Amino acid sequence: MEQILKTKKKNLTMLRKSFVALLFISVISFISYSQLLPGITWHSWNEGYKKAKQTNKILLIDVYTDWCGWCKKMDKDTYTNPDVLDLINKHFIAVKFNPEKTNVSYEVEGSFYDGRQLHAMLVNNQQTGYPTTIFLYTKEKKLYLQPGYQGPEQFKALLNKYIELQKTGP
Repeated sequence: MEQILKTKKKNLTMLRKSFVALLFISVISFISYSQLLPGITWHSWNEGYKKAKQTNKILLIDVYTDWCGWCKKMDKDTYTNPDVLDLINKHFIAVKFNPEKTNVSYEVEGSFYDGRQLHAMLVNNQQTGYPTTIFLYTKEKKLYLQPGYQGPEQFKALLNKYIELQKTGP
């Protein structure tokens, strides 16, 4: 009886060690795989605005807030879609902009604004809600607003529309 208990205890210990090892390998594999996935290169406003002007790419501004559920859904569903990632990284300079952040100064053509001021300027004092995507052509100083959540297919069509518009002149 004592031998049976020792054997069971030994088997249980081996099973626990195997489980821990398998769990560890799974976590490491997941982390390694997720780091290989491409993502959108997000910029701060000040960096992205300058870069868009220098490269003559369209500035894509994702206007969001920390409390916005639809913003989080768009981050999860739309901005992780491979086709969307490819289009944004090739044709746009992407900026994440939270107008509710405090103690941040945003520069536009040598003038400085806080988040609420920049937001009001970008949306022309319109009520747009969150998320709102803004497409800004820095050279032409033209912008287009797209309020609300956009699923991957919808957003891909929107991106292609603004890519084409840049070719023909906004």
